[in-house]
Amino acid sequence: VQLQASGGGMVQTGDSLRLSCAASGRAFSSYWMGWFRQAPGKEREFVATINFSGSSTYYSDSIKGRFTISRDNAKNTVYLLMDSLKPEDTAVYYCAASPGFAYRDFSKYMYWGQGTLVTVSS
Repeated sequence: VQLQASGGGMVQTGDSLRLSCAASGRAFSSYWMGWFRQAPGKEREFVATINFSGSSTYYSDSIKGRFTISRDNAKNTVYLLMDSLKPEDTAVYYCAASPGFAYRDFSKYMYWGQGTLVTVSS
């Protein structure tokens, strides 16, 4: 599976942004998909994950209620809708694919996208 993340950019506090992650290769719907982020000087952080069909989602407490993960298996794409953005959301955002439930354990995600930078100014 090859993953290509896109949609990052520079926005202001309170703005919204939608990230996309397009997958190619083996059956997209066979993978749990996740979003992680890494801010400058910090460790990679779990953001959200979604199951094969999109019926189950899990979120980090830091973004719960502001971010929404979704997927369109017909388009082989997973999304991260980010609302009410804050400066502390500034990071490179990565999408990842796991053959099973991996939640926040990034070592269980087999495939990673290249990352897309989100910058939130105050």
